[in-house]
Amino acid sequence: MRTTYILLALLAGLTTACRQLKPAQTSLNRVESVNPLMGTDSKPSLSNGNTYPAIALPWGMNFWMPQTGRMGDGWAYTYAADRIRGFKQTHQPSPWMNDYGQFSIMPLTGKPYFEEDKRASWYSHKAEVAKPYYYSVYLADHDVTTEIAPTERAASFRFTFPDTDSAQVVIDALDKGSYVRIIPGERKVIGYTTRNSGGVPANFKNYFVLVFDKPFDRQAIWQNGQWVSSRLELQADHAGAVVGFKTRKGEPVHVRVASSFISIEQAERNLNEIGADSFETVKEKAKTAWDRELNRIQVEGGTVEQTRTFYSCLYRSLLFPRKFYELDEGGKVVHYSPYNGKVLPGYMFTDTGFWDTFRSQFPFLNLLYPSLNEHIQEGLANAYKEGGWLPEWASPGLRNTMIGSNSASIVADAYLKGRRNYDINVLYEAVLKNTQHEGPMDAVGRRGVSYYNQLGYVPYDVKINENAARTLEYAYDDFAIYQLAKALKRPQAEIDLFAKRCQNYRNLFDPKTGLMRGRNKDGSFQSPFNPFKWGDAFTEGNSWHYTWSVFHDVQGLMDLMGGSKKFVAKLDSVFTLPPVYDESYYGSVIHEIREMQIANMGQYAHGNQPIQHMIYLYNYAGEPWKTQYWVREVMNRLYLPTPDGYCGDEDNGQTSAWYVFSAMGFYPVCPATDQYVLGAPLFKKMTLQLENGRQIVINAPDNSEQNRYVKALKVNGKASSKNWLSHQALMQGATLTFDMAATPNQGRGTQPADFPYSFSAQKP
Repeated sequence: MRTTYILLALLAGLTTACRQLKPAQTSLNRVESVNPLMGTDSKPSLSNGNTYPAIALPWGMNFWMPQTGRMGDGWAYTYAADRIRGFKQTHQPSPWMNDYGQFSIMPLTGKPYFEEDKRASWYSHKAEVAKPYYYSVYLADHDVTTEIAPTERAASFRFTFPDTDSAQVVIDALDKGSYVRIIPGERKVIGYTTRNSGGVPANFKNYFVLVFDKPFDRQAIWQNGQWVSSRLELQADHAGAVVGFKTRKGEPVHVRVASSFISIEQAERNLNEIGADSFETVKEKAKTAWDRELNRIQVEGGTVEQTRTFYSCLYRSLLFPRKFYELDEGGKVVHYSPYNGKVLPGYMFTDTGFWDTFRSQFPFLNLLYPSLNEHIQEGLANAYKEGGWLPEWASPGLRNTMIGSNSASIVADAYLKGRRNYDINVLYEAVLKNTQHEGPMDAVGRRGVSYYNQLGYVPYDVKINENAARTLEYAYDDFAIYQLAKALKRPQAEIDLFAKRCQNYRNLFDPKTGLMRGRNKDGSFQSPFNPFKWGDAFTEGNSWHYTWSVFHDVQGLMDLMGGSKKFVAKLDSVFTLPPVYDESYYGSVIHEIREMQIANMGQYAHGNQPIQHMIYLYNYAGEPWKTQYWVREVMNRLYLPTPDGYCGDEDNGQTSAWYVFSAMGFYPVCPATDQYVLGAPLFKKMTLQLENGRQIVINAPDNSEQNRYVKALKVNGKASSKNWLSHQALMQGATLTFDMAATPNQGRGTQPADFPYSFSAQKP
């Protein structure tokens, strides 16, 4: 029987022979290498990212996008579409969550159509330019070029019209309750939209203001299916406006746009982010903002394709969570609360789901943007005080989707990695509340918490869906609380309680199958059991995916499986099993299943989050070279800087942050510990500029497609055999020197002293 190594070596050789790499480079401009269209070639049945081109500043309150889909369609921009219906201010975190606070602007010539299908124009990607800081497209039906440059809460538009006496701009405040007012003497349109997809108080509004640089030649209000030129103001279910001009060929019309969740006056204040700046100045300032953030990580010695993929992923990692706060007349931070509808002091962030992003997106912020994460933690404390619960999925307020109480990981990891400028006691109170109560909706608090606390698991037969996944995530979250409780010097009985509960994952391990399995209230395992069944006891995955969700105690899981050899064989099986599935719980093949099936990586489902850490677990069993092999395979095969460049939902920076971390050569398998688990770097050199002024320099001069294995590692010039790196040590500045080779070094990282943290093996 062939060894796994021979198989891996043959696969590596075939990959090398078939792959035609572009020449290596070192000087590609970072912001220009970003492709905001990466992941936009998606649809509900198959996600290649489910992204849209977000024209925005990093973590900006408002994004802008070209809109190809109909209003209300979460797939608002799809690469395969051929018509644009408008340019939408958006706050959409994903198509599944849809949008809120949106309104649309559309330039036209000829008859002023308001209906989105009638006003839509054909366009081509050949006449489209998409950058993080700038968007341009030619609208063929109207002979108009639209350009957008963003600030955090405002944007500058430039519409270049033909020679016509019927140039106009339509402002669509959308249905579900809206208002517009035209103020011709000020060349201004103001209004608000209430359109949302949930998670908002009853008084929710997004107020907007548009200021034109050209006087209106005509104007009208949209009412009951027709234009009314005798009115300048309307409040209705669906309000809209049009303003018109006479233009010469090539004449630009500039529009400054801003919005606020607080008031029209605050929207006017937010417009000061542009002030008197020209369009080109706004564009250059936006470019500078992106340059500043993207230059925090400098890569050298990769292919053009690898570099573009890396910076496109880094761009996605810097969009969410979005700022949901504004600056008042005194420059103080204030926010409209999506939890109680009041305007209150302090920070607020939103549009992230912790089930996805606790894994690598938030650890990435703790590494590169710790001060920002302090503001996010303050925002979480505000969310708890204003809404009574920590938001597990916020958009903009509480949303009832996904499982777990992974806010515990978000809170613990930030504090344990040194964040302090916020009220940790309020957050700890909030975390404890989750461990004692179910929330007002399934996704808040802990559903099944009384069973979990009494039995040590959420039973399969008590009509609580995704019970095994809940149990496994609660157990990890209890580990995060255990770590935080120790750091806060909480009573020993409390610390011991969570130390015990973090072992609850053991209650679901089935020794007959060597997998996690739903368990009934009487202690028996669910039957029949199909480890390939998606959903049911698990969340958007099957037992082969969730069995590895013991981030904090891999050694304990390994012991349950019968030791390191059986553990590694089980890991290997994930890739060698066929991509079979049982979709009966859902009644149809959901897109996550299809994405696993077509990836040609067996049961490995990188397009969804539960298994994304699994490749790194070989490090805990003394075979780190298999991590090195498979990490490179995933980066090579499942990420491209193209419209179909992801292998599933990008999910608010999580899938992108996986790539960013993995390209560095390490990954945060277990947030709420100090460790990153080693993989292998992608580039010959990478330099990380830390917020404290220090650097992490990652050198791998012999890195190549063939040389993907770590022969040796030096940390600050000293040889290291460990399969992990310390966060605290890295934050002091570090030089990591990887000696890369074409064949695995099966003697490095093989001793228990080299293995990363596991609760069972290293508990004090």
